[in-house]
Amino acid sequence: MYLEFYGFQEKPFTLTPNPRFVYLSRNHREVFAHLLYGIEDRCGFVAITGEVGTGKTTVLRTLLDDLDDENYRLAFIFNPCLSVLDLLRSIQREFGIESDAAAVGDLIHALNEFLLQQRREGRTVVLVIDEAQNLDPSVLEQIRLLSNLETDTDKLIQIVLVGQPELGTLLKRRNMRQLNQRIVVRYHLGTMDQHDTREYVRHRLKIAGGDDEIITPAALKKIYRFSGGLPRLINVLCGRALLLGYSQDSKIITARMVAAAITEVGLPRKSWVQRLFGSLLP
Repeated sequence: MYLEFYGFQEKPFTLTPNPRFVYLSRNHREVFAHLLYGIEDRCGFVAITGEVGTGKTTVLRTLLDDLDDENYRLAFIFNPCLSVLDLLRSIQREFGIESDAAAVGDLIHALNEFLLQQRREGRTVVLVIDEAQNLDPSVLEQIRLLSNLETDTDKLIQIVLVGQPELGTLLKRRNMRQLNQRIVVRYHLGTMDQHDTREYVRHRLKIAGGDDEIITPAALKKIYRFSGGLPRLINVLCGRALLLGYSQDSKIITARMVAAAITEVGLPRKSWVQRLFGSLLP
């Protein structure tokens, strides 16, 4: 609706993760580095946690896009609410393993043969499980057992568990201690600071083909204070503010428009982010 008005080639603030729009803030660069280290060093297990909307999936997609097919084989499981059998079948399907195996043992044997073949061909195999906080403990135990697939020197499969903070709580359970002890690399992705929030907004405006200064400094400050640096909430506010600007025939987004956008999207004067992290915000 407002693309032509602002000179955009595409919407700058969609909620769908898009690696083209990725902005690596300080926190995102750190999690990216942890992921890359864990995978390239064949650590076996990596755990990434973060609140809803902090950009975990976007970082993952960006990383996976950077791993070339010649040196890596990748599988991404989006729906972890599966039984052990269904999970193994999903892994087999994601890796393109052709097998008639139906039992858990046979599926693991087929996976092991695939992993050994990939190792001989010099490839690193990576399994990413998103929303891992929803995994049943029995499924997590099976995932732990997958890490037993190894040579004398290397883990044959690198497993990345990604989830909300509840994943960290789940891993601390006594019955999860064997898995928890195997996680060599872990990182908690926090929210962006005011500087990164400003640069994030300007980056997305520029990538979309528009003027990266159409949102005033005062408006950017208000966006940060109400979003707490959460990328998803920033996108919601900016998208609504642009729509308001368009409806008012204004190509400059002011703090007053952002305040109106906050009201329209139904956010309270103090957002849940501020209530949660109030003492950390200026």
